[in-house]
Amino acid sequence: MPGMRILHFAPAALIVTASFAWSQEPPGPQTSAPAPVAPAARPAAARSTVGGGERIIVPAGTRFGVVLENGISTRSAKAGDSLYFRTSFPITQNNQIVVPVGSYLRGELLESKRPGRVKGRGELRMRLNTLILPNGYTVDLTAAPRSADSGGKETMDPEGKMTGPGGKGKDVGTVATTTVTGAGIGAIAGGAKGAGIGAGIGGLAGLGAVLLTRGPEAELPRGSTLDIVLEHELALDSSQIQYSNVGQASPITPPPARQQ
Repeated sequence: MPGMRILHFAPAALIVTASFAWSQEPPGPQTSAPAPVAPAARPAAARSTVGGGERIIVPAGTRFGVVLENGISTRSAKAGDSLYFRTSFPITQNNQIVVPVGSYLRGELLESKRPGRVKGRGELRMRLNTLILPNGYTVDLTAAPRSADSGGKETMDPEGKMTGPGGKGKDVGTVATTTVTGAGIGAIAGGAKGAGIGAGIGGLAGLGAVLLTRGPEAELPRGSTLDIVLEHELALDSSQIQYSNVGQASPITPPPARQQ
């Protein structure tokens, strides 16, 4: 009968619809799918660029031309005294000035020895330990002088020790002069015999003068020029050496020539 078919068909349709819906939904409580999460941003890699903290290495053995700002002499100098210099020539690397003219260096006297009265020469030994660039950037260094123009006859060894001139020639001259003078006075007073006595007295006086007089002091007057050498490499922060002014040389007044 038609009515029975309709009643029989309706439950079947409901069963099919329910089965289809059940197959589309997973079991258990349903929640909305989470939104995709973007990966966390990673910091950019640091780059070594000029002005970004890169280190510039000035190698050991580099030579600096410097001028002494305060004179020193074995007559009064003592170990521990400060020494002050300024650069007279720029240091460059890769076509860039890294240490400009007018930079300052500070050092100290390691040894000061006066010349002896009978033998021995005056000696000075120094070490440079601080570099100050024109913008105030300050670094430690280790450097020692290798040569110096002091206007005198001082010499310098490879270890940076400066030695004053010897006084033997002057001492011999003193004895000879006083001997001749004594002989002349003796001759006037008592002839040949007096000359001999006078010569002896003059020689003793000259020897006494030598024993009481020291040899020439070792000196570095203000304005002396020195050539110093780095004993260890010098590391500079490139961000600290971006100068708007690369330095200006000051007039150099050389020390006057000294009578030895």
